[in-house]
Amino acid sequence: MKPDIHPQWYPESTVLCACGNTWKVGATVPEFRTDVCSKCHPFFTGEQRIVDTEGQVDRFMRRLRAREEAIREAEQRQSVQVSPTLAIADLKLPQRFTKILREDGIETVADLITRLETGGDEALTDIKGFGLKALADLKKTLRGRGYVLPGDTDGTSEPLPATAA
Repeated sequence: MKPDIHPQWYPESTVLCACGNTWKVGATVPEFRTDVCSKCHPFFTGEQRIVDTEGQVDRFMRRLRAREEAIREAEQRQSVQVSPTLAIADLKLPQRFTKILREDGIETVADLITRLETGGDEALTDIKGFGLKALADLKKTLRGRGYVLPGDTDGTSEPLPATAA
């Protein structure tokens, strides 16, 4: 065996824990420190506390808050998207159809749905310049935004009740 290649051995090396607990062990360093020991670790104590190593818990909590905020903002955007007070111009229909509807007194989605409830599809196709293709595109746009139109079903086999005039 080669001489002087082995490290110094300390049979009474001291271990210092962050909680204040100390004990003696054999080691190659005279003293070392640790963050957690059997006196303070949640597994051994039965406590429900989180041992935060290098800010992992804080980083997780930040990500969790950011996710909850993103979900809340998405829900707000969705509620605005299906608002009955949404202007017809915000539906991004062709300008010609938007102009025709506005000239006939339909300014909001609520006005449009009311017109569909009272007169059906004919109430819109009777407007000069607004045909079946424009009606189909309009309904497709409204359904795509989450609106339930008169005559649509809610997942059951029966259509939703519409207020007839």
